[in-house]
Amino acid sequence: MGHFLRKLRVTLGMIKFEHTLFALPFAFLGAVLAADGLPNLWQILWITLAMVGARSAAMTFNRIVDRDIDAANPRTKNRELPTGKLSIGFAWAFLFASIGLFLVASYLLNLLTFALSPLALVSVLGYSYAKRFTAFSHLLLGWALAISPTAAWIAVRGAIDSEVPILLSVLVLMWTAGFDVLYACQDFDFDKRAGLRSIPARFGVRNSLWIARFFHLQAFLVLVLLYFDLGLGWLSLLGVLAVGVLLAYQHTLVKPNDLSRMNAAFFTTNAFVSVILFVTFGGAVFLAR
Repeated sequence: MGHFLRKLRVTLGMIKFEHTLFALPFAFLGAVLAADGLPNLWQILWITLAMVGARSAAMTFNRIVDRDIDAANPRTKNRELPTGKLSIGFAWAFLFASIGLFLVASYLLNLLTFALSPLALVSVLGYSYAKRFTAFSHLLLGWALAISPTAAWIAVRGAIDSEVPILLSVLVLMWTAGFDVLYACQDFDFDKRAGLRSIPARFGVRNSLWIARFFHLQAFLVLVLLYFDLGLGWLSLLGVLAVGVLLAYQHTLVKPNDLSRMNAAFFTTNAFVSVILFVTFGGAVFLAR
């Protein structure tokens, strides 16, 4: 039992399971908005397992594909695969198990969810190669996360029959791209040496901070549009204002010559953004009822 628990802890570390907080609340919000209240327990269960499966597959594939790059990067050389804490064989087995979980969950939700599941897999797995080809890989990561609220909407309704999930997905896309540009600033020197493509490697750290601000401004404007489109009242407005403050605060923590507070900007602030929107907009749905 002790060996199993240690292996589980290392595996959860490899996929950064705690970062599920970034995307899962948006999926739940998409489901709540689609149901105009609580989805049924069956939908909640399989939406959750589909999200866990998709994200676990995406992170594991990224670690497999990038293991040599991670080993050469001082920031990532202590990750689980470069250090041998987990074997490549185990990682592949875990990847296929995660894909299987995602496909089963998609099938048990509804036909359209299952039919679109290959597109979702291509999106979340394909991101791992993006930085080899384009500096705008951050937007592709945004797309991979942005699928979640629209997918949850489809899981509940079986169709995209409103602009609401699209707005929510665009919000997630621009929000994710913004914080990923910030995070990539840490690897500016390594990416340049290794020939990897990113917005910081192409435009420099100072310009990249402005690009990240622009992406987050777009995310905030889409959030405002979503607020007016839904018309859910004061609680959702409180969420809009709180997220605006958090996004602005995030950008006060990092400066071109000082990235030492990047973890606070990336992990703490962004986890709060998704949770706040789920609580305020989701809560506003129940208040409106």
